[in-house]
Amino acid sequence: MALAIMSSGGDAPGMNPAIKKFVDYTHKKGEESYLIYDGLEGLIDNKIKKASHKIVAGIIHNGGTIIRSSRSKRFFEHEYRQKAFDNLKAHNITGLVVLGGDGSFRAMEKFSSEFDLNFVGIPSTIDNDIYGTEYCLGVDTALNVIRDALDKIRDTATSFNRAFLVEVMGRDCGYLAIVSSMISGAEVCVIPEVPFNPKSLEKRLKKEVKEGRNYILAIVAEGTKKTSEVHSWLQDSFGLETRVSILGHIQRGGNPTVYDRMMAFDFTIIAVDHLLTHTDSSKVVVYQKGDFKLLDIKEVVSNKYMMPQHYLDAINYLD
Repeated sequence: MALAIMSSGGDAPGMNPAIKKFVDYTHKKGEESYLIYDGLEGLIDNKIKKASHKIVAGIIHNGGTIIRSSRSKRFFEHEYRQKAFDNLKAHNITGLVVLGGDGSFRAMEKFSSEFDLNFVGIPSTIDNDIYGTEYCLGVDTALNVIRDALDKIRDTATSFNRAFLVEVMGRDCGYLAIVSSMISGAEVCVIPEVPFNPKSLEKRLKKEVKEGRNYILAIVAEGTKKTSEVHSWLQDSFGLETRVSILGHIQRGGNPTVYDRMMAFDFTIIAVDHLLTHTDSSKVVVYQKGDFKLLDIKEVVSNKYMMPQHYLDAINYLD
């Protein structure tokens, strides 16, 4: 039996610790293992190399993924999925670990429904938008990157009569925005899950500005596409010069935190153990209420992640 690991879609801190644990753990179990480079594109193009301890030595502290990643339009055509499967067979690979997010799992659900593929997915996305799991690899590191930026922005915000608007990533999920707002004490949080109603905030904030507040910190999730609207509202409604900071892809980089490294180890061990004991499985490892579980891939891709209600209740304009 040979196992392989690949990254797919956007990179996330924690992928490298997962890759190292995969190689070390499969060797410990006496199994042959492979690394698939460049994600789905690499799977199609047979960029498959035998794994070794030398390749993964010293990578735990690195962000990103040493085996690189990709998104692939070709993979949605059957002939290329056939080619990808033939490449796996040529290397006698019977089990595949995929580090990825929602799009990657949808691709693998299609792949595993057509071919005899034993697959386990590890949720790896800073968006934290995978159904069935409370946590995805990379989230803690991304939040710490955002927290560091917000702390520095607040330092300068308190020195001027200004409003600062920070746009964070997360695609169509407001998880990064809402958690960042809570831990930074932001006055405004705009997320895709809740319609933005500035009138509910204006009365309170105008009263605070009149009483001496000299700055406002607003956090906007990129998926709302409301950065420009919120910027104009802040500047026009409160008479405060408003600066915009778009954090962008720095949120996907950086050394994985201790928590992300430990979660990567646990996710990977469970994935490998399952592949070694099951031969007809298409699963995703999830984290729920302190425990790791395995969900069927169909359940994961056919449902939508929902933000916990107590997080939604915490944002200011729901008060």
